[in-house]
Amino acid sequence: MSEAMIFDAVRTPRGKGKPGGSLHTVRPLDLMTHVLEAIRDRNALDTSRVDDVIAGCVTQTGEQGACIARFAALNAGYDQSAAGVTLNRFCASGLESINQAAAMVASGFADMIIAGGVESMSRVPMGSDGGAIWDAQTQWDIGSVPQGVSADLLATLRGITREAADAFAVESQRRAAEALEAGVFDKSVVPVKDRNGLPLLERDEYPRPGTSVDALAKLNPSFEVMGKQFGIDHLTKSKYPQVESINHIHHAGNSSGIVDGAAAVLIGNAEVGKSMGMKPRAKIRALAATGSEPILMLDGPIPVTRKLLKRAGMELSDIDLFEVNEAFAAVPMAFMQEFEVDPAIVNIHGGAIALGHPLGATGAMLLGTALDLLEERDQSTALVTLCIGGGMGVATVIERV
Repeated sequence: MSEAMIFDAVRTPRGKGKPGGSLHTVRPLDLMTHVLEAIRDRNALDTSRVDDVIAGCVTQTGEQGACIARFAALNAGYDQSAAGVTLNRFCASGLESINQAAAMVASGFADMIIAGGVESMSRVPMGSDGGAIWDAQTQWDIGSVPQGVSADLLATLRGITREAADAFAVESQRRAAEALEAGVFDKSVVPVKDRNGLPLLERDEYPRPGTSVDALAKLNPSFEVMGKQFGIDHLTKSKYPQVESINHIHHAGNSSGIVDGAAAVLIGNAEVGKSMGMKPRAKIRALAATGSEPILMLDGPIPVTRKLLKRAGMELSDIDLFEVNEAFAAVPMAFMQEFEVDPAIVNIHGGAIALGHPLGATGAMLLGTALDLLEERDQSTALVTLCIGGGMGVATVIERV
């Protein structure tokens, strides 16, 4: 077995995922092309040595249809021998692409792969691809509910209040604003430019640093009408009869933001890196995926973390810092509650509540953030995990070398 080394990680800034956002004029193909060009140029990469390009993308329709990984590689001028594949594991697609690349490299079936993801949520709206997850009859058949209701159910079961979730969201905004002000993302963020070389977006534009608990308290819960008036809450009774009433606490201010963005991570074995004069920054120490109960759905980071640590022979105390995707405030809050993790080492520079969640790219972005943080803090090991629609969890541990 080889070891899967991480040589570099880049991402675009996150642009607001609506027509007025700075990246709305950029096709998703060009977003993915941009990070592939950056990873090549930063590392003087001979693209004929790249075995595959794996891209996560959730809404694979319209401009994000076909195989965006392959066409982005060709658009970036990669050697035609570099193959491409696009995958969808919902919110964890970007991390899943890294895990699949790591598995291929570690097994010896590939020497070098670029993994990452892309999502242009302003141009290809979430859910526009249709499918079972959006179909009410299918949800009834398989015993699932919309994610927002699941998030509120998770909060109710865990005793997480609206006030606590709002305070968590404000802290995410504070951390992200502080990180942006200090320029800590500059190491990995590659500004997006137009065809004339003029900058379209140089830094994340979604954060709202002036957010306060008082301001968030004025927002109406986003999923209360759906849950109560349309009877969705009642569907949860089949698995959670002990919950008399779901406390709907989530809204736009304490849930992840809709944004555009792309990311790429360069993964290979030590030998190919050495032959190309590249020094590894970290290695993939462990990875795992698991299913979880599909009504509660969003607690997936908890069982997958247990599975990963057991498989790797590690303890939670072996992890220096965590990136737990802030799909909804209750997700990282439940994770910290379950494992008694110090909030000071979770999402240190803020998360998707402040920065946004470009579905297919987020997992790769989180891994890049964790890598930069380990170097910034001179620490060794980080765990990255995301909850997933349909009831799943994916997690990865990286370790500096």
